Amino acid sequence: MRALVINCTLKPSPQPSNTEALAGTVIAALQGHGVDVDLVRAVDLNLRPGVETDMGEGDDWPDVHEKLLAARILVIASPTWVGRPSSVAQRVLERMDAMLSETDDEGRPVAYNRVAGTLVTGNEDGAHHVISEINGALGDIGYTVPGQAWTYWHLGPGPGPDYLDDERGHDWAASTGRAMASNLVHVAEALDHHPVPAPPS
Repeated sequence: MRALVINCTLKPSPQPSNTEALAGTVIAALQGHGVDVDLVRAVDLNLRPGVETDMGEGDDWPDVHEKLLAARILVIASPTWVGRPSSVAQRVLERMDAMLSETDDEGRPVAYNRVAGTLVTGNEDGAHHVISEINGALGDIGYTVPGQAWTYWHLGPGPGPDYLDDERGHDWAASTGRAMASNLVHVAEALDHHPVPAPPS
């Protein structure tokens, strides 16, 4: 089984990413279940604005799209900015909109029978809002979002330190991330055995 983690940090490589650091705990847990994991830092790519799979010359999204189709599990990892998902996360979701019109050989939307979850970092509260926005979009596209398929880290309202600068809350975020990974893997396995059919015409 293959998973794709899309890190939607605003920080280009090689800058340290708090979001990627927390994602590492989920990646390790997925690998512990025998899952092969690809990691994409979206801000490093030229993801042109639009809602098509290929926006023309220089667009890096087609390669990400191939990784999405190869993965049974997707994790969108985003920091919180002004109480919302990052602009990079929004760009990723907008490009994924094209998947709504793509179907497999059995007429199912290509996101059917794939599972997804969300990971959020930020030094202010609002993680549940970000999770609900991303998970809602993933459900619209056709992904199955298992219960409790999320984890986050923050230290409450107001400005404060970053994930990489403060050890508080790491154990809880990691434990929740391990549960997230387990739920994603087991629901993906269930869908392999009992796939969702194409929508009735």
